[in-house]
Order: sequence, then structure tokens, then C-alpha cells
Amino acid sequence: MTIFYWVMGVLIVGTLVPSVFFLLIYAFTGRDEAARRARTLWNVTRVFAFLGIDILVWGHLIVAIWQMWRS
Repeated sequence: MTIFYWVMGVLIVGTLVPSVFFLLIYAFTGRDEAARRARTLWNVTRVFAFLGIDILVWGHLIVAIWQMWRS
């Protein structure tokens, strides 16, 4: 699970930081392209976060069911 946490952390932070960067560019310049990129990267960040939570919850549930069934 440690590798999973690191991969999801890198994916989430790797899309969140550019999203904030483009949001700041939009705030200072008002360019619509920067706002569109910030919005897109923010949506991808949310997808990665929700995917990570889903896999985490379902993974623990499957392991718990497997351990109950084995014993």
C-alpha cells in the first residue's frame, strides 16, 4: 500500500500545483486559457483524489472480507 499512497500523492500534487499556478496566472493576467487549464487540472486532481479514496476503501473492504472468510 505504500507504493499506492506515493503514486496517488504524486498524481494529486502533480496536478494540484500546476492548477494553482495557472489560477494565479489567470488572476494576474485575466487570460481565459489559463483559467481553462486551471479548471481542467483541478478537475483531474479531484478525479485522482476520489479514485484514490475509492480504491483505498474498497481495497480495505475486500481484504477484511477475505480475512473473515479465511478464518
